[in-house]
Amino acid sequence: MHPRTVRLISRLTAIALGGTVLATASPASAANRDGICQAGEFCYYFNSNNQGSVSDFTGSVADYATKQPSCYDFKGPGNGKGKCIKNAAASVWNRSSKTVRVYYNSGHTGTYQDFGPGTKGNLNSTLKNQNASHKLLSSAPPTGCKTDGTDTKLPTTILVYRKSLNRVERVAFKTYVKNVLPNEWVSSWPRDSLRAGAMAVKNFGWYWALHSNRKTASGQCFDVYDHTSSQVYKPGSAKAVTSAAVDATWGTRLTRNGKIFRAQYCATTTACGNWVNGDWMSQNGSRDKARAGWSYSRILQHYYTGIALSS
Repeated sequence: MHPRTVRLISRLTAIALGGTVLATASPASAANRDGICQAGEFCYYFNSNNQGSVSDFTGSVADYATKQPSCYDFKGPGNGKGKCIKNAAASVWNRSSKTVRVYYNSGHTGTYQDFGPGTKGNLNSTLKNQNASHKLLSSAPPTGCKTDGTDTKLPTTILVYRKSLNRVERVAFKTYVKNVLPNEWVSSWPRDSLRAGAMAVKNFGWYWALHSNRKTASGQCFDVYDHTSSQVYKPGSAKAVTSAAVDATWGTRLTRNGKIFRAQYCATTTACGNWVNGDWMSQNGSRDKARAGWSYSRILQHYYTGIALSS
């Protein structure tokens, strides 16, 4: 939102969620992990520039573990052999036929870096020795300034300008929404207030993923800021109750004339001032109406004019 917008930010300490952990084979049962990077595998290297010991994989892993003998480790000869790979890899070679996404957190969450089929490369400064999980993607993700979203299809990612860090991060869209909502809606508010908020946060990000032409001073394109100029995004701030609101409304689309619109919001109708024109929702108002028994769809239809909710 615009910097002048009055914000409601929960003062409770955020509790980081690891996300859904996918079932994977244990290190003992994972097939063909022999420390040799063969065709069809994704491989970590202990050192930069594909040097040092190798740890090879044929599938996705959501949690590498951190202690022997249960952790995934470097198996090939060279520096690092026998060490657990979590937060210890410096480079990769993707010899699989799919794009592989390396994540900062376990459970396939947090900041990530993608490696296309056949790519050799170093992990970036954020992920070097900070690798916690990886996933083989079913299709190639968008690159550069592109989005794969449309007015009928959610984007898989969004470009977030981390202003204090002076960098742009491509964040999984659902992860983004889950790490915005608790910073914009108070998590102790009623369920339908949180669901109305989840819809607004999702729509606001979705709109900018489709329409942004913003660029940083250095020329990097991005969709949203991570602060009140857009929405407050804090990695690791997702909470169970707000994430449940996001999950419950994820399949619902909020449109006007068939298009995703910029669902704006502010603390109160008074705070919104002259901005109140059918495009703004009062955060406090959503709380009060939910306490009065209103459903989230009724709340949205009250504040945003001419809208439709559909699955």
